[in-house]
Amino acid sequence: MKQLLLYLLIFFSLPLSAKMLISPVDAMQQNYGAKNKVSEENILLTGAQAKKIQEASQVKLGTKIFKVFKAEQNGKTLGYGILINRKIRSKNGVVLYLISPESVLKGIEVIAFNEPMEYVPSKKWMSQFENVDTKMPLSLSKDIPTITGATLSAKSFLDGSRVAFALYNEILKGK
Repeated sequence: MKQLLLYLLIFFSLPLSAKMLISPVDAMQQNYGAKNKVSEENILLTGAQAKKIQEASQVKLGTKIFKVFKAEQNGKTLGYGILINRKIRSKNGVVLYLISPESVLKGIEVIAFNEPMEYVPSKKWMSQFENVDTKMPLSLSKDIPTITGATLSAKSFLDGSRVAFALYNEILKGK
């Protein structure tokens, strides 16, 4: 019964709340190679893990359930994709944070976005998330500039990166 409730919670809490632009598996294959194996796993945080991740990211978690994708080739991990579902203004957006085994953010991919499309940050703006060490908690205006007319999108993407970094460092690093 507990497992059924967990599956239902996962099913109703993740990317179904926003319009899909690209599937997470397609985004992983675009970034890590189409011939590589991409697997997915749902991670259910314990209370202690959630507390650590909240403290490290300085972001209040909306859920303890996260979907993580892993790209592998011949048994070697090429990288992870951590799916973060966050409210932008009044609706949700889902971003995949691509992290290498060397603890470096490779980039981000917008998976789903229910706000008006003009609030989606440009590829140029999102490129600022490339090659960032997961130990470096990013801050808006200081490390990543805001976007005129899309400040809430920028804040949501930045907060999502801090959650993804903390989740990676706490749960996935060295796995």
